[in-house]
Amino acid sequence: MADDSARTGAAGKPAKPCPICGKPSVAAAKPFCSDRCRDVDLNRWLSGSYAIPAREGEEEESE
Repeated sequence: MADDSARTGAAGKPAKPCPICGKPSVAAAKPFCSDRCRDVDLNRWLSGSYAIPAREGEEEESE
């Protein structure tokens, strides 16, 4: 049952699923389920897979 405590939140609720694979997250790699999923997410950020789309024609105004 010690394994269950790593998969539950502070209030005893089930942990949120890993955003990469959907398995329950663990405290050591939160919010991911493993170091592998954490590395996959980092690679997606560094490779530009995660990006906020910009609208053409809208420019930031600086004062």
